[in-house]
Amino acid sequence: MASTTIQTAKAVLRKKCKNTLSLLSDVDKNLQSDILTKKLLSLPEFQASKRISVYLSTPEEVQTDQILKYMMANKKTCFIPHYCGPSMKMVPLQSLEDYESLPLTKWNIKQPRDDDIRSDALETGGLDLIIMPGLAFSMAGARLGRGKGYYDAYLKRCYEHGYKPVTVSLCFHQLLFDNIPVIPGSDMFVDKVLYPDAADLMENILR
Repeated sequence: MASTTIQTAKAVLRKKCKNTLSLLSDVDKNLQSDILTKKLLSLPEFQASKRISVYLSTPEEVQTDQILKYMMANKKTCFIPHYCGPSMKMVPLQSLEDYESLPLTKWNIKQPRDDDIRSDALETGGLDLIIMPGLAFSMAGARLGRGKGYYDAYLKRCYEHGYKPVTVSLCFHQLLFDNIPVIPGSDMFVDKVLYPDAADLMENILR
């Protein structure tokens, strides 16, 4: 499939996913976020990792605030994305107070100010694990991002520096697909996609 055809298929799927997200209630998103947080925290790869990057969630995404609090309480070194123009760094977050003080960008994402200079994780020892955001995923690890390619480019930089972090994504069950259109050699696959299955959802509903 030609690259332009794949890009068109991605655009169609993004529109579908954004419509699906708009129909999800806050109760449903919070319920699934709680389930996914528990799944991630019990993951052996997460438990073994010391240097972890986590996206700072917007209201439309799987929430990561409890993950952040767990990492701080358990002395894991936390890194967060800092978007600047066409590139992205993973920079250290020192504390929950540091998190609370971060300003919001025009995309409603918390990140350090541009004049708040912090070292990239690749300059200080790399990352053990990256929690990868996205609009939709397949069980095989294909990921539909928001079209900027920040995470794909950053993963390639990790490999160029000799680091191969485990990648994990958290997916609402409504946004898990059998297939996601990908551009070979450009779109990076995720090692593990976590999602609530029917049993997880039923268990929480019956509580």
